[in-house]
Amino acid sequence: MSNRVYGLLLGMLLLLGSCGSVPEEEQRLPLWQAPRLQAHPDTGRIVNLTTGRQLTPQMLVAELAAVPLVLLGEKHDNPDHHRLQLWLLQALEGRREQGSLVLEMLTDAQQPHVDNVRQRLATGGKVKQLPQALEWNPGWDWQHYGPVLEYAIRQPWQLRAGNLDRDALMSIYRNPPELPPGPAGQQQVQAELAEIILDAHCGKLPEQQIPAMVAVQQQRDLRMMKALLDAPQPGLLIAGSYHVRKDLGVPLHLQEELPEQEYQVLIFLEAGQAVTPAMADYVWYTPATEEKDYCADL
Repeated sequence: MSNRVYGLLLGMLLLLGSCGSVPEEEQRLPLWQAPRLQAHPDTGRIVNLTTGRQLTPQMLVAELAAVPLVLLGEKHDNPDHHRLQLWLLQALEGRREQGSLVLEMLTDAQQPHVDNVRQRLATGGKVKQLPQALEWNPGWDWQHYGPVLEYAIRQPWQLRAGNLDRDALMSIYRNPPELPPGPAGQQQVQAELAEIILDAHCGKLPEQQIPAMVAVQQQRDLRMMKALLDAPQPGLLIAGSYHVRKDLGVPLHLQEELPEQEYQVLIFLEAGQAVTPAMADYVWYTPATEEKDYCADL
């Protein structure tokens, strides 16, 4: 987004704030960090995909504040997605009490460390090296995830692990369990996940490994769903966009486990990318990271 367009947006937010209906913290959107497509016409747009209506950030917060479960989908290496997640989490807290936050980036094995740090902080203790205290996986860039963790770990609501640990994932890979009957087991879903996984591995994954990889993906989705339902509501899940997609991920397991459960899916996408109402309820477009060819060296 250009400085001029951003200035117009900020001016609009300040005007809304002057009416007394918008909390002050909701007026301050983070500045864009990703370098590409800041001037793209999509950048900064928020769309309700069901109605096609374009929303302001405050309108989005008002709609999501009434929903017991919100699933946020990200591109893991886009800094703007992480900054908007923290902004949205704090803005929602200004509208209602938060119950829990579930993170794909935390595993079951890390939950005791999370609980221990929270207890220490709640009793006046200090934690100098939070990543080490949490046994943080360096595969998740702390520069991106640190601000959300450092904020969430100090709040009275619960912070929950949404992912399986490595031993559990390897067990699933070696002996893939059958899914409960339901939409997640449909052939179309399995085929699309297989295509996504193959593409993510640059087309080099041996064909016989793909079913096991699909099973791992879906068991992770199933674990995130259970973590959401076990945690106090209103709950928020932060995960990769494929994990939260209504047609592929956690929502399919929610439909089977608890059909009456109300939830909404918001996906952060880089400008110009396509999304449909079948995938999500809302989209928030951001600038894009530098293009990288991860398959060039393979």
